[in-house]
Amino acid sequence: MRKLIFFAVLLLAMPIFAQGQDAPKAELFGGYSYLRADDANDGIDLHGWNASFAANLNKWFGLAADFSGHYGDATLVPGTKADLNMHIFTVGPRFSYRGNDRVTPFAHVLVGAARVDSSYLTRTGKIKNSDSTFALVLGGGLDINANKNLAFRLFQADYVMTRFDGETQNNFRISTGLVLKLGSQ
Repeated sequence: MRKLIFFAVLLLAMPIFAQGQDAPKAELFGGYSYLRADDANDGIDLHGWNASFAANLNKWFGLAADFSGHYGDATLVPGTKADLNMHIFTVGPRFSYRGNDRVTPFAHVLVGAARVDSSYLTRTGKIKNSDSTFALVLGGGLDINANKNLAFRLFQADYVMTRFDGETQNNFRISTGLVLKLGSQ
């Protein structure tokens, strides 16, 4: 907990020393995403997409909306493979350090919802199940700036906590893709 508080204070203090690049008014991100979903067994590997929109209120602080969809197969019932889809919808503050023209590290704390849809075949027919729950996303990443309007998100790594069936799942998500930077402040 002390390390988390120290990191948060350090991140909040960074903009005081920031020089260099102007902040875009908004940023659009889209790209590939991998989710290691926690389950009662070994975990489930899901692949999909991640998209976000951030409205920057100043050089270091913005509000972000983050959406992702992950898809794959899982063994929910022994001996039966199920199709599994997980979508995450979150919003919250994003903190960016813009003291270097080449790279922009960022961190965010996002809250929202997660939804899981599963379906599998049995001898009696297809069984479908859906559930929605609270989601908390803690993470950050690093953007490599190509120019003032485009960046490559080298990585975005997130801890994703969900609460399906009254139990906590500790998921891990990593994403990469392109960032379009709109306007300047």
